[in-house]
Amino acid sequence: MISDKIRLTAKEILEKEFKTSMRGYKQEEVDKFLDIIIKDYETFYQEIEQLRQENMRLKKQLEEASKKQPTMQANTTNFDILKRLSNLEKHVFGSKLYE
Repeated sequence: MISDKIRLTAKEILEKEFKTSMRGYKQEEVDKFLDIIIKDYETFYQEIEQLRQENMRLKKQLEEASKKQPTMQANTTNFDILKRLSNLEKHVFGSKLYE
């Protein structure tokens, strides 16, 4: 799953502490950038969850449709098939066939 591939959570990013040195980065800039990353992570998690829900819903719809399809095909009679065939012949060969 995707959760196995993601190494950081929004909380871990928020709580990360960096060591400071003489000429380190400006802490305010780092914090602002990390805030942006946290918002992105939260958005990604929401999007992933929405896509999972939609995927499950579509799989159920497909399952239900595939269960109904054989019964619809069984209701087709020989008469329906012959009528379709006749219409196809008329379309392909024109009305000359039946004159």
